Amino acid sequence: MTNGRRFFCIPGLFLRRALLILTVLGLLMAGPAQAQTRVILQVSGGLPLAQTVCRLLGCQVQYGLGDDSGQLYLVTSPLPLNLQLALFIPGVLDAEVDVAGKTDNATVATAPPALYDSTPVNYYGTTVREGYLNQPASQIVGVLNTQSTYGVHGSGIVAIIDTGVDTTHPVLQNVLLPGYDFTNNRSGADEKGDVTQSTTAVIDQSTTAVVDQSTTAVIDQNSASTLNQPQYEGFGHGTMVAGVVHLVAPTAYILPLKAFHVDGTGYASDVIRAINYAVHHNANILNMSFSFASPSNALKMTLNNATLRGVIAVAAAGNNGQQTLVYPAAYNNVMGVASTSNNDTLSTFSNYGPNLVWVGAPGEGVVTLYPYGTYAATWGTSFSTPFVAGGAALLLNSHTICTQSQAAWALSHAKYISNEVGNGRLDLSQAVAAWRATLGLP
Repeated sequence: MTNGRRFFCIPGLFLRRALLILTVLGLLMAGPAQAQTRVILQVSGGLPLAQTVCRLLGCQVQYGLGDDSGQLYLVTSPLPLNLQLALFIPGVLDAEVDVAGKTDNATVATAPPALYDSTPVNYYGTTVREGYLNQPASQIVGVLNTQSTYGVHGSGIVAIIDTGVDTTHPVLQNVLLPGYDFTNNRSGADEKGDVTQSTTAVIDQSTTAVVDQSTTAVIDQNSASTLNQPQYEGFGHGTMVAGVVHLVAPTAYILPLKAFHVDGTGYASDVIRAINYAVHHNANILNMSFSFASPSNALKMTLNNATLRGVIAVAAAGNNGQQTLVYPAAYNNVMGVASTSNNDTLSTFSNYGPNLVWVGAPGEGVVTLYPYGTYAATWGTSFSTPFVAGGAALLLNSHTICTQSQAAWALSHAKYISNEVGNGRLDLSQAVAAWRATLGLP
């Protein structure tokens, strides 16, 4: 990742020589250049050096990415940049394309009956639907049984790096913290700000939603009001993820961090900024229900720094139905989560494999919260992941300090299915019992 050279200033003579070398190399290294205009630059000399590099390469520094060392910067250029040349500049530790990724949904199936059970139930100070609280996924992983048996209901702060959250959803009001929108560089993370009723159809707050990646959402199948524009494909994703975390750990705080647009796309640079923000705002757990097809050195370094500071990282394994690697789930200090069916088999759409998946969790027809105070049923590893993140929040009830490795060990006490699903399907009771046993608690 680094070239081993650390220079904090560049004398004028050396600067001129460096420019000459770059010009010559540019002629000698003719060939296909990177056709990207967004680059994550890592330098040892902070902003002044980043600006100097951009003067040499013809790019512009946009902003720092919030790391404590002040090494990471997003730079942009109207022209393609040859990243090979950047590495010849003293003080440049790395330069990489700012890769794009996407939130993870899978194709919809038949809406589960639980979606339509609207019986009101009191749940830790708010009113929720019976179909949300006692749905099959909740019963499979043992949400209510674990809460009552061990007196755990969630502690700490779960940072949800996603498309934002419906900040006015009544179910989340007692636990939602002020967030930040990195896609627009402003305070707040309300994903409803990305859409208007005139462009997405009027959403009846009494209705439910069946969420499908290709159509985003169908609000009340009888009325057939459809959010079918591709530009709204990710709408509701963050709220649905938050709803699953809250189901498992209803008294854990939720920190919404918007790093993905309403179409579900986002850049590694915004994820990096969100992770650093979460660390600086005392988050205990990172829920990352998205994936990048290729690795990022800068993202890996950022996650390393976060987990070294005691943060627990959980990420979606992706929905390609393949034994493959996606990131950040494939990093060794992140728990990758596959999707399982309600029959404890690997979901057909879920990615799998021992180098990607730590545990599995239900991800088919999961009933959860949806924007405008509604509920949704949804499919995908995106919604398996917050079951595990919520499980980590339950561990924090027994001890306020629980590291990534400790949480991973505890959560590995799961129901074994196959090697494709890592340590098995999430079992909250087993996980909490194992963790409490190490603490000398009953």
